[in-house]
Amino acid sequence: MSGAPLALYNSLTRSTELFAPIDPASVRIYSCGPTVYNYAHIGNLRAYVFTDTLSRVLRWKGYPLTHIINITDVGHLTSDADAGDDKMEAAARARSQDIWDIAAYYTRAFKQNLRDLNVDPPTRWSVATDHVAEMIAFGERIAGKHCYLLDSGLYFDISTVPDYGRLAGARDDAREGRIDTVEGKRHPQDFAIWRTSLPGERRQMEWDSPWGRGAPGWHLECSVMSEKYLGSPFDIHTGGIDHREIHHPNEIAQNQAYCGSADTGAKVWMHNNFLVERAGKMSKSTGDFRTLQTLIDAGVHPLAYRLMCLQAHYRSELEFSDENLAAALTRLKRLAITVAQLRERSGPSTAGVAKGYRERLDAAVSDDLNTPRALPVLDALLADKRITPADRLAALADFDAVLGLGLATIQRTDLRVRPKTAMLDEAAVAALMADRRDARAARDFARADAVRDELAQAGIEVMDGDPLGWDWKV
Repeated sequence: MSGAPLALYNSLTRSTELFAPIDPASVRIYSCGPTVYNYAHIGNLRAYVFTDTLSRVLRWKGYPLTHIINITDVGHLTSDADAGDDKMEAAARARSQDIWDIAAYYTRAFKQNLRDLNVDPPTRWSVATDHVAEMIAFGERIAGKHCYLLDSGLYFDISTVPDYGRLAGARDDAREGRIDTVEGKRHPQDFAIWRTSLPGERRQMEWDSPWGRGAPGWHLECSVMSEKYLGSPFDIHTGGIDHREIHHPNEIAQNQAYCGSADTGAKVWMHNNFLVERAGKMSKSTGDFRTLQTLIDAGVHPLAYRLMCLQAHYRSELEFSDENLAAALTRLKRLAITVAQLRERSGPSTAGVAKGYRERLDAAVSDDLNTPRALPVLDALLADKRITPADRLAALADFDAVLGLGLATIQRTDLRVRPKTAMLDEAAVAALMADRRDARAARDFARADAVRDELAQAGIEVMDGDPLGWDWKV
């Protein structure tokens, strides 16, 4: 494909490798999707900005894609291993709601989050409960050589596959401490292929199987759906770094058992790091977490969060704070203002004049999706007065294709998001701004300052140097 060679960090080998697709006619990617028992928090959503960046870079470089994202609506327990209750069942009981309605509601909410973040949809959304029959067939194929039956379900014996846990790296007591003991397990890391409903237990989601009535284990769905839609091996598997420790090693073990070889399923395993606050990584377990809608309700355009994610490398921890988010929003507004000014002065374009900027963008993102290195190249392009406005706008299309910020089409007014708690609506603000302009024209600066103070108390920031004139404060 065109441009610089693409190098990606492979968590399996702990090294950066030149990407070579198995089949250049279709690069195949599987991304671990959400468990739809609650809203995705903004830490969860960082994974999809990362995956979207990967997909955009591959398409921009000319690779056709087949991309699968799963929807987990069964099987994910309150521990990431094999302990606790099914998250979906627990949510349904706590809210006295139908579990299918909960899954549908939070699936819609998640997809809306991705649209708000300008994340391109995958080739296919793959829903776990649509594939239970295939999961049972998968379990039957591997049960004889690799599994054993307990009262609580069918368990995978990790000693039956080579080099279990290689993806997770060095294992220690802290990691094993995340896996609660299940009576009868042969090894602490053995995991459930099928969880049998206990006597007297009634779940909203359960199916008949050779191992009793129950539900599939969480890890099984990804092996089944990736193999069904992408085959084995496929090119890239993505997920959050927390999946690197348990979920993805268990997927690999299942894949090896199913194929009867050391094949790990995907050639390249890629993981984004955590979004952290000063108190630690963001988690739903505390019940106090931020969603994308929380940011929108505070007056922040969701693309500001996307930009904040792009400002850090996907493998680095990203610290979230209101100050960092506000800075990203300010940067996004300045970019939008600059592009608007270029549009006003745009004339005929001369093809290829800004080719050097495309090459610099390519070099940055080909270096393991180095978006922090690509963003200053965008700044330099927009500021380069040696290139006509039209040619800068033409070159901007490449940056939009890769970074997904939509700068070529977004309007400055689109970034003006009214906070949910705002005391004034837009009409009232516009009237006060008109009053202030009249006062300034009459050189009644005391009145102009008084109006400015009134707006400030209502959360409105007056920006005399900005053609838009005012904005909601973050």
